[in-house]
Amino acid sequence: MRVIIAGGGIVGLTSGIAFRSIGWDVLVCEQASEIRAAGAAIGLWRNALDVFAEVGVGDAIQSIGTTVETWFYDAGGEPHRAPGFDPVDHTFLLVPRPELNRRLAAAVGVDNIRLNTKVVAFSEEADHVSVTFDDGSVERADLLLGADGAYSAVRAQLVPGYPAQAHTGHHVWRGMLAAGDEPAAGTVLTVGHQRVRGGFTRTYGDQVVWMVNQFDSVPPTGTKKEEALRRAALMNDTGWNDALIALIERTPETQILHNPIMFVPPLPRWTSSRVALIGDAAHALSPHISAGGTLGVEDIRVLTDALQHHDDLRAALQAYESNRIPHYARVRELAYAVEMVQDAAGYALEYARFSHWMLNDGYRASRR
Repeated sequence: MRVIIAGGGIVGLTSGIAFRSIGWDVLVCEQASEIRAAGAAIGLWRNALDVFAEVGVGDAIQSIGTTVETWFYDAGGEPHRAPGFDPVDHTFLLVPRPELNRRLAAAVGVDNIRLNTKVVAFSEEADHVSVTFDDGSVERADLLLGADGAYSAVRAQLVPGYPAQAHTGHHVWRGMLAAGDEPAAGTVLTVGHQRVRGGFTRTYGDQVVWMVNQFDSVPPTGTKKEEALRRAALMNDTGWNDALIALIERTPETQILHNPIMFVPPLPRWTSSRVALIGDAAHALSPHISAGGTLGVEDIRVLTDALQHHDDLRAALQAYESNRIPHYARVRELAYAVEMVQDAAGYALEYARFSHWMLNDGYRASRR
């Protein structure tokens, strides 16, 4: 069996590793000229780490991760954590995206990755799917996997009329640079005034990552640094969070990322007879729950398990879809509850409810 995977990000590369582990031939197609990563770092929860372990790259990922114990601060620096939840509900592994993608690509194997190659169309036949690339060439496979992100070309053909949409007024600024004299423990997440949130923490290679985001933001007009600093000031009553402001100030403008947030609306289907969507192509989420990558990696287990338990490809894809669509309906409900809270105590509670569900009921649902 052969799978062509559109997209060489975290989910596409991990899919390549997972499909190779169950004996499939794999071709990962990445439109860029190199395997790279958008963003500075990613938080990986236990459900994703289990998948990495199962496909043989767990140690490689753990070795570049920093364990983060989440606390939620208010603008005055008072820490909050919801009582009654397990320690694991507040713990994830922070991993630098560039190094993560390099290690995943190495595990896929250079011979199984084709750069400068974008999937633009497909045609399904009874015994194969024909995949057309942007250079006009065509290749056959048993399955096409759309892991090509929020702006997925595979989704555009499979489920027309569901383009990525703006999460109106939601913007995020991020940076990563060499650690300095800021507190090593960081601030993880601060809930500030005017729906601003953000924080910083150390990561692999003696680097520090910071993030600032705002809901219901006015359109940014200044430089990336100016806009990030304006919002950081809304999380710094009495000067307790001066370290975050100093981090932003010493980050070169070229190393600051700014993104208006996009999301993929709920889809009526994820699959056809020989095509499936996965990761952000199927369910790109607002990053305020810090779990989109983790949930995308979890998709891979659900899909490969279905393929191993069903002799018929279409039946396997239907089982995958039937598992994931209601799963993400619940994810969206919980994520919305996190988005709408107004203070740090409320954020701590709603986030713990989300992470507890994801690591328990949601986790069990992924292993049926």
